[in-house]
Amino acid sequence: ARHNSYRGKKMAAVQDAPMELDAEKETKPEILSDGTSNLSGNTASGTLSSPPLTAGGAPKQEDQQTLIAVLQFLRRNKLTESVEILRREACLEDQEDSQTLDGSGGGKGDGDGGDANSLLSRVSIASAAAPQSTLTPIPVKSEYDQPDVSVVLSAYSQQGDPSLYQVYYSSLKNFIESVLDCHRAELSQLFYPLFVHMYLELVYNNHENKAKAFFEKFSGDQECYYQDDLRILCGLTKKEHLKGNEALLDFRTSRFVLRISRDSYQLLKRHLQERHNNQIWNIIQEHLYIDIFDGMPRSKSQIDSMSGSFAGETRREVNKAKVFYGLLKEPEIEVPLDDEDDEAENEEGKPKKKKTKKDSMGSKSKKQDPNAPQQNRIPLPELKDSDKLDKIMYMKESTKRIRLGPENLPSICFYSFLNAYQGLTAVDFTDDSSLLAGGFADSTVRVWSATPKKLRKVKSAAELNLIDKESDDVLERIMDEKTASESKNLYGHSGPVYGVSFSPDRNYLLSSSEDGTVRLWSLQTFTCLVGYKGHNYPVWDTHFSPFGYYFVSGGHDRVARLWATDHYQPLRIFAGHLADVTCTRFHPNSNYVVTGSTDRTIRLWDVLNGNCVRFFTGHKGPIHSLAFSPNGKFLASGSTDGRVLLWDIGHGLMIGELKGHTDTIYALKFSRDGEILASGSMDNTVRLWDSMKAFDDMETDDFTAATGHIHLPDNSQELLLGMYHSKSTPVTHLHFTRRNLLLAAGAYNSQ
Repeated sequence: ARHNSYRGKKMAAVQDAPMELDAEKETKPEILSDGTSNLSGNTASGTLSSPPLTAGGAPKQEDQQTLIAVLQFLRRNKLTESVEILRREACLEDQEDSQTLDGSGGGKGDGDGGDANSLLSRVSIASAAAPQSTLTPIPVKSEYDQPDVSVVLSAYSQQGDPSLYQVYYSSLKNFIESVLDCHRAELSQLFYPLFVHMYLELVYNNHENKAKAFFEKFSGDQECYYQDDLRILCGLTKKEHLKGNEALLDFRTSRFVLRISRDSYQLLKRHLQERHNNQIWNIIQEHLYIDIFDGMPRSKSQIDSMSGSFAGETRREVNKAKVFYGLLKEPEIEVPLDDEDDEAENEEGKPKKKKTKKDSMGSKSKKQDPNAPQQNRIPLPELKDSDKLDKIMYMKESTKRIRLGPENLPSICFYSFLNAYQGLTAVDFTDDSSLLAGGFADSTVRVWSATPKKLRKVKSAAELNLIDKESDDVLERIMDEKTASESKNLYGHSGPVYGVSFSPDRNYLLSSSEDGTVRLWSLQTFTCLVGYKGHNYPVWDTHFSPFGYYFVSGGHDRVARLWATDHYQPLRIFAGHLADVTCTRFHPNSNYVVTGSTDRTIRLWDVLNGNCVRFFTGHKGPIHSLAFSPNGKFLASGSTDGRVLLWDIGHGLMIGELKGHTDTIYALKFSRDGEILASGSMDNTVRLWDSMKAFDDMETDDFTAATGHIHLPDNSQELLLGMYHSKSTPVTHLHFTRRNLLLAAGAYNSQ
């Protein structure tokens, strides 16, 4: 009873782990209880098992160091009641005050019991004296290295002779390779996280030669999509290399997620119990999150489709939150009949038919979507008169839109940037396709007119005072004809410009740069209005909300930020990615933001509360392009792995994989009606895919949604409708006009 009570109190005090694993963690003492284990001389992991008691009921000397470390932590946090309970349960009422850590007397009995340095130095002495322990104590050199209790206790979980690490790993490898095929695929997922943690543990504890030997022997066994990680890992051979490496710090502190069937898990547990492989089990308990499900084990293809991210797979419960992916109700705007259309119809003697068609088109979008958020869920800007006029133009254009499909592919107009020696790094079109912007590596932004209409600045204040403000053509009169030109240069950034985005009303342009800022430019005066400073490192992407006012940015600091144009501070900070946020997009209803990262994951964030409501894994390389379907229900993502993945946002599942590109996919865009998905790549091609067939073929039943098991058909060739090569121009951006003409853009590569 004392054993169990002590363990329960201790876990409550120091362990911050998911509840789902508690039942599985209780099995650890079964594995560690055999006295014949070669590790039995050491104490077990401080957070997961109870120390053996001596005949007098008090903990052994080395276990006492762990207890006192925990007590110091509790006292620093003013948890007096927990201190008393732990001391009473561990029979330490009098001992702590009557003896020092090495048993010679004179120990500190005050509430703080010394600082962290003295605590660590004393714990180090006991750790070095512990039987069979070869670990180097953790030094305290600076504030950056100040330990918390988890760091102190981690020294006790790093047990065993480092020369036996190869034996531990080989034993597990031989076991997994000997099990039935149905279990082998699932258990093979353990190889990569165990390999990395064991290697880092050897490096961290200054066993450089043994770490190198371990790496050389087992690095070749890892999946091909982890090769980039392994290249980085092989350069980390000394403890000093690990300091300041944020990605590795995240890997050490976050739990690598594996999804394994109950049968496979029981096999693994039984093997580790029989072999007394405590070292492997400790790493599994401390650094892995095993999501156990009932049912048949998954196949190799099913596992591969979801694997590849820096942190393993997605926990199933993460994607259970309700997402309002429907579109907001369109405002009721009457569409007047065009004079041109009126004349054409009068000639034919059918004046009313076309107007009726337009009215039906307008009313079609006014139905309330049952999956849509409330109109006032987040505050959106009110429509101005100019916005209403633009809506009318949009509806008129929509009536002339070409219906695309497998038998009716779009025409493609390619904008090649010739002699772009400044280095084209970003492109964007306005929604009406009238303007084109480019960001360049020489820190400039350039805006072109894509129509015969030239770009003009607003007149000076003195000249504006002379204008008759009541005249019908006042908007034309305020423009200065002397400034008319086909393009305008915008200067202000001090580093390469990596992202550009037009506002929906075409009055503003955003640009994000390596200089850590996002700038808002006026397209009336072609000057910088605001510089938003929040990111401390390069900002890789920025994107305006479909309704204007809000915009999102993502950068090297591994977070995305939500801004409003009239606030110089971000409204939301979306933190969770383990590496750079490389691309950002707004959902069509503006209530959600999606981010892609070099950690090979995609996250969907709720603008209202900042929560991550969807977490997608499956890409094998950094994500560089994202696109929502027009109805808001689906998401497409492109990566350096050359694959386009399709996601069902409502169910939180991958529903399609489009293979064919041979290089990074930098551009994705759905046609206006969602029938066609276009992808552009560094392989100098534009490919068209039958997105409707891909969505229709995938039936998302309740079982699939509950288990997360997917069966992706290998039908990329069936879904590929067309492939179009440029001469030597990588595709940087894609855009469908309101009539479904596809525009592509990129810089000609003469090399």
